[in-house]
Amino acid sequence: MQPTGNLRRAAVLTAVLAASACGSGSSSATAPTLVTAVQTTTITITSAGVSPNNIEVAVGARVLFINNDSRSHNMTSDPHPEHTDCPPINSVGFLQAGQQLTTGNLTIARTCKYHDHDDPSNTKLQGQIVIK
Repeated sequence: MQPTGNLRRAAVLTAVLAASACGSGSSSATAPTLVTAVQTTTITITSAGVSPNNIEVAVGARVLFINNDSRSHNMTSDPHPEHTDCPPINSVGFLQAGQQLTTGNLTIARTCKYHDHDDPSNTKLQGQIVIK
């Protein structure tokens, strides 16, 4: 009878480990670690990523993306690859090294997330714009 008890304990332990692995893995790995929201209308891109990655702007504002990296970037609205959540961000699009472009007017109060279309899983190239 003891082997059955050990088997039962092993099954319970396996189930607990599997459940805990499901809840902790993917969401934190795919979401950027956001800094406290900064009130600015400029986002700078470098080899280290976007900075700041969490900004707050007024309704109607435009945001300037400056590419100070040595390579190009393609900044677009989430989700990837549709880019439909916040169309004004898609006005930025492709930025050559050294280039700067602005979003369209952000006219709806909400939170807009963005990413580099050419490197969508790189959390250092993801961020959000809170429109208030």
